[in-house]
Amino acid sequence: MDLNNRWLRISAIIVMAALQSTQAFADDLNAANTSWIMTSTALVLFMTIPGLSLFYGGLVRSKNVLSVLMQCFAITCLASIIWFALGYSIAFGDGGSMNAFIGGLDNIFLAKVTEGSMAGDIPESVFAMFQMTFAIITPALIVGAFAERMRFSAMLLFSGLWLVLVYAPITHWVWGGGWLGEMGLLDFAGGTVVHITAGVGALVAALVLGNRKGFPTKAMPPHNLTMTVTGAGMLWVGWFGFNGGSALAANGDAGMAMLVTHISAAAGSLAWMMMEWRKHGKPSVLGIVTGMVAGLGTITPASGFVGPGGALVIGFSAGVICYYATQAIKQRFKIDDSLDVFPVHGVGGMLGTLLAGIFASDALGVFSGQGYNEGMDMLSQVSVQVTGIIATATYTAVITYILLKLVDKMLVLRVDDESEVRGLDLVEHDERGYDL
Repeated sequence: MDLNNRWLRISAIIVMAALQSTQAFADDLNAANTSWIMTSTALVLFMTIPGLSLFYGGLVRSKNVLSVLMQCFAITCLASIIWFALGYSIAFGDGGSMNAFIGGLDNIFLAKVTEGSMAGDIPESVFAMFQMTFAIITPALIVGAFAERMRFSAMLLFSGLWLVLVYAPITHWVWGGGWLGEMGLLDFAGGTVVHITAGVGALVAALVLGNRKGFPTKAMPPHNLTMTVTGAGMLWVGWFGFNGGSALAANGDAGMAMLVTHISAAAGSLAWMMMEWRKHGKPSVLGIVTGMVAGLGTITPASGFVGPGGALVIGFSAGVICYYATQAIKQRFKIDDSLDVFPVHGVGGMLGTLLAGIFASDALGVFSGQGYNEGMDMLSQVSVQVTGIIATATYTAVITYILLKLVDKMLVLRVDDESEVRGLDLVEHDERGYDL
């Protein structure tokens, strides 16, 4: 009887401890915030597949449409596993004495992410998954620079290495406790982390691979603008999770981020459309959706810091400046950044990061934002923003170039001329996008 009583007491203690642990977890958990970040995670994944896939797929020639869809889908899968195995730990782990520059390996294979572990008032599993979707879309953006000419195997190896050696460390610099975040860099949702890295990486890739056969003398129009507009609409909707979710809470910051995101996208679309209308006499569908992406990318770093008035200026500036950047890259410098990744995302990311340092001010009347951190004024904030732009662009350019040369030695980056003429759908995947 004594033995039975002893086991009953032990069982009761275990049950009580479990209940207390569960209660403690429940007390720390904010259900509203958790629900919003889970929703935002789905929205950001929706941006890559199907959003970006369709957007890019429609812009290439019909003989390469499947190759672009395949690249975006494969990067989604590869980046997810790399983020689980290594990327999350490098970006958000404790780097010890090197923490200013890189996270440690203390959380490889998400070793410390349990059902009860928390990131603020949301489960760490939700935070890790949300950040995973950013790690997915960033290398996928680069696909647009080397579309129609890069070998699939080389693309996979390059994208995986780039995620580990470029994206994850810069994420740590800005959001993981690194030196740029400590300096006070304003990057709410990825102007430096996502858009500058992807844009600069794309420019380097376009330069290293060289132009497509026939560029710039041969016309290479999009094969299916209906597909592109469909993808653009998905990107616009998904971007509310991208920017609004970066508040990591269902609060006023998230609401304002969504509002300014929408205003900037609309302003960017109209500005780009007007630039084309003025130059060519007619507005184009391709122009208005490209302006939308420019407006979205440019507001991204500023979205949690500026107000609606500032967003209007940022979006309009994005439409005009990114339009001219696109013309300069292809017409003046003859660089075949096939789907305009650098002039839209790279230039947009730089512009938005810079303007975040201006329109975050609370002293600009109707154009005011939430105000600077204590001890910061406009001059000091802009100085930090410029430092972040230069450091991110320089590091990305150097490492991207090294990786491309390394992959070229190992696998050969580019398909041969005959394969490029036949199209990557048949050469790389033995399939056709259309069989009409």
